[in-house]
Amino acid sequence: MIFNRLLVYQVLKTMAEELLHKHFAPYEPKDGEDYMSAKQLAHFRKILESLKKELSEDIDRTVHTMQDEATVFADPNDRASQETDMAIELRNRDRERKLIKKIDETLGRINGDDYGFCDKCGVEIGIKRLEARPTATLCIDCKTLDELKEKQMAK
Repeated sequence: MIFNRLLVYQVLKTMAEELLHKHFAPYEPKDGEDYMSAKQLAHFRKILESLKKELSEDIDRTVHTMQDEATVFADPNDRASQETDMAIELRNRDRERKLIKKIDETLGRINGDDYGFCDKCGVEIGIKRLEARPTATLCIDCKTLDELKEKQMAK
């Protein structure tokens, strides 16, 4: 079961990364360009809106597929396999739904001129970090500290 979750997480992460890098070239700031200029904000807005659209289409496809494939199998093993597959799909879609919510919040930050700055310390998150994770709200230092605290609390 843990292996399945790890595999599903890796697949979703890979899909998101492929989507970002397949459709969008990394932003190359010009010399002297201000951090989070109008061009940079437009670049990240375009990435986020594209990602949101792709995720929404996947959710719609899954709903239609699940409705079409709803079959009652006589064999208990076949039925169990189908239920497991559906449960995994629903979990994936739930994660995608949460990501869409996070994307909407991030688009709100862009509209409010609050995008690209750390929620905790207020420093620039950085273009490269935002390219890797456009919904990031913490700089790498604050995120690292949070992860260390999380590890210590888990022990």
